[in-house]
Amino acid sequence: MKQSVKLIAGNWKMNGVAGSLAEAEALKQALDAEPAACRVAVCPPATLIDRVATTVKGGAVEVGGQDCHVEVCGAFTGCVSAEMLTDAGASLVILGHSERRAGFGETDADVAAKTEAALAAGLEPIICVGETLEQRQAGDAVAVVSAQVTGSLPESLSGEAFAVAYEPVWAIGTGLTPTLEQIEEVHGAVRAAMVARLGEGGRTAPILYGGSVKPSNAAEILKVAEVGGALVGGASLKAADFLGIIRAV
Repeated sequence: MKQSVKLIAGNWKMNGVAGSLAEAEALKQALDAEPAACRVAVCPPATLIDRVATTVKGGAVEVGGQDCHVEVCGAFTGCVSAEMLTDAGASLVILGHSERRAGFGETDADVAAKTEAALAAGLEPIICVGETLEQRQAGDAVAVVSAQVTGSLPESLSGEAFAVAYEPVWAIGTGLTPTLEQIEEVHGAVRAAMVARLGEGGRTAPILYGGSVKPSNAAEILKVAEVGGALVGGASLKAADFLGIIRAV
């Protein structure tokens, strides 16, 4: 089955000020000197999107947002629309991250609506799914993640550029990772759910793995069947660490 090129995306979360632009510049320079064998993106906080986009302009690094509102504009204090992200220089956006689902009560329906908004603004969505430790221990990981895929991916994604990111909640920022067999099992289930939901449109979009990805484990994870890249948290904040993962492709 033909797969799209791998995508390594860095989620800076609520980290980064003006001084962090030096890391974006170092990443651009390194990839200019030695091009990557994959797509590379960084998703800084909204306050830095414009400046990061300017810093990496002309290079191989793509820029994304970390969330967007479903509406184009309006009385939504503190929110950022998909159009605003595009205007600031973003070409991708992370949606449905477990920290948004848990901390802000976002449902699958909310994520699907945000995905529609992202597509309308010309953004490539990275849609996150993943189970909690309790769900994993109960043997429900595959069922939970498959249901999230079905509920979070609108039919309009078929034929569009997008990615799904599997991030076991219990592995994010903990240093814990599933076994390679567990990753393969869930990624296979995610692919099946994508195809069931979108038909042929669900066959080639990359499925990223996220959750304590670092230079020391990236190579073995990226070799697992149906792993089409990585969504990287803390290790994406420093260019040297992030490059270690990028070079593992």
